[in-house]
Amino acid sequence: MHIHILGICGTFMGGLAIIARSAGHKVTGCDAGVYPPMSTQLEEQGITLVEGFGVEQLELNPDLYIIGNVVTRGNPLIEAILENNLPYVSGPQWLGEQILRQQHVLAVAGTHGKTTTSSMLAWVLEYAGLKPNFLIGGIATDLGVSARFNPDSKHFVIEADEYDTAFFDKRSKFVHYHARTAILNNLEYDHADIFPDLAAIETQFHHMVRIIPQSGVVITPTHDEALERVIARGIWSNQTHFGNDGEWQCGHRDPAGQTFEVLHQGQSIGTITWAHTGTHNINNALATIAAAKAVGIEPSTAIEALCQFKGIKRRMELRGEVKQICVYDDFAHHPTAIATTLDGLRKRVGNARIIAVLEPRSNTMKLGTMAARLPEALQQADLAFCFGETHGKHALGWKPEEIFGDQADKVKTFHDLEALKQALVSVAQPGDHIIIMSNGSFGGLHEKLLKAL
Repeated sequence: MHIHILGICGTFMGGLAIIARSAGHKVTGCDAGVYPPMSTQLEEQGITLVEGFGVEQLELNPDLYIIGNVVTRGNPLIEAILENNLPYVSGPQWLGEQILRQQHVLAVAGTHGKTTTSSMLAWVLEYAGLKPNFLIGGIATDLGVSARFNPDSKHFVIEADEYDTAFFDKRSKFVHYHARTAILNNLEYDHADIFPDLAAIETQFHHMVRIIPQSGVVITPTHDEALERVIARGIWSNQTHFGNDGEWQCGHRDPAGQTFEVLHQGQSIGTITWAHTGTHNINNALATIAAAKAVGIEPSTAIEALCQFKGIKRRMELRGEVKQICVYDDFAHHPTAIATTLDGLRKRVGNARIIAVLEPRSNTMKLGTMAARLPEALQQADLAFCFGETHGKHALGWKPEEIFGDQADKVKTFHDLEALKQALVSVAQPGDHIIIMSNGSFGGLHEKLLKAL
């Protein structure tokens, strides 16, 4: 079958393209802004890419169009597809129907930690010899790619996003995935561009839980009120808990969380020592061990694997060190993720100075829905810089100067990237830890700053 994918360069759709190609299909695709690294990764797989959404792409005459959720009504190619009554489907629906029905799906959902936990879980299955298939919204150092599919493998780890499926299907993506083992890491309000409130997101999680088979397992943290409300609406599967008072707990640990004891039903079953920090990563590990056990992997094996887990790109990734100044890249953009990331770094570096550089670039943050929470989220930083565009696609709908008005001595606001870089160079001192947080490329600030330093 010839499949043509609209919006192919997104993380999910690019991974789906690789999976479809591995399943034996001819795959082509298009996007606005076909650029590396995804374009390179796709072309290496023999996938032809077309720039833009021109109607001439109908001449490719594919058997099926797969539509990414970046595509909206008014797009010339989708209008032509609708006008000519051509066959189309969303990416999640195609994946669910054509690939995942034949797999034991291990889905990782939640507001925070999906990519990290999915990568941990895929690595544990790989280490245990199960050779899993996977589709993850990032590249784990241990796995080398964001997506992989071999029809002979029967386990599929997927990052289960709650974002909507497509312009014609407003259910969350994860309702299509046929999860049998599901990690629900946490749940709070996000995606203000599509969800009016937290209750609306809880409903989507309820839809996911209610179609997990009776023999499946739902893995949740203790003391998460939103997830407790989700579960209270009905659960028909097995359930296990991690965190304080759960079946899976952290015992003795060091302050940074780089060495910690794993407890199962109150009994010590091993110790993880790794390079990662923070309570959030400890919880990610506990959830991973529980999920791995659900597919027959002994906790001792999972612990061994996690001790070797190298992490994923853009999650507290050290991009370079110049003159004893460390520059990190992190994907954090939600206030909770920002606070958690900074807390983990603080516990690791002690009293060393932390300089936080934030670009509130996600749709939720651009709308300003959570802007008032940013001052508190940045508390662990000694200095902070907030960058916001004043016009264009990523322009903020609020003024950082107003949000940080009471902290003008600690938080500086910039609207020009070059001026921001120069300000960072002027304040940076040996021993500093500069962490740059954005869900975008931030204009290549990391490399520009390292070069300037």
